[in-house]
Amino acid sequence: MASAKTEILARIRSAQKSAKLPEFVNPPRNYLVSGTTDPEELREVLIDRLEDYKADVHLCEESELAATILGILDERSCRTIRYAPGMDAQLFADFSGEAAADDESVDPRELDVLDAVVTESTVSCAQTGTIVLESGATDGRRALTLVPDRHICIVRSEDIVYGVPEMVSRINPERPATLVSGPSATSDIELSRVEGVHGPRDLIVVIVK
Repeated sequence: MASAKTEILARIRSAQKSAKLPEFVNPPRNYLVSGTTDPEELREVLIDRLEDYKADVHLCEESELAATILGILDERSCRTIRYAPGMDAQLFADFSGEAAADDESVDPRELDVLDAVVTESTVSCAQTGTIVLESGATDGRRALTLVPDRHICIVRSEDIVYGVPEMVSRINPERPATLVSGPSATSDIELSRVEGVHGPRDLIVVIVK
């Protein structure tokens, strides 16, 4: 007796023959560029999405990056921070607290006591407000951005694309990646929003023009 799947496929083939359609169709896949490519418009769309997700967003020039990060840390009274090991340590040269590069040999559970972590990012999708962190030197290991309660993430304008296809095309499939759309939150339990379940409840995004 034929299965339901076999019967369905047989009907599709029969309909294709009746309509004189080819058995196999290669659909067009020219969707890698969608929406705007203007850097200023991309930033505006991304900021709108991130703020809608309740992320805190700061915009600065490259020359203002260190001062912007230190201002954020001071505003939140952060005294102990870790940053991705491949980042420029000079960004934290004037930090009055304890700042150190992350070490993968450190037990991830010890990251929970940090006041904040700082990383770069790989690519961001403006349309969905999604930031991609690839496990590596500048984005850090996955535990670095999932265990602590506060994450300061640097997004550079040249790494902002409009749609999901463009975003996916820039992700290295051989490396673990974390996709972040705002602070961690879930409404699975009785539709009540709970923050900080799957990652940081405080996401601060610094967009560098």
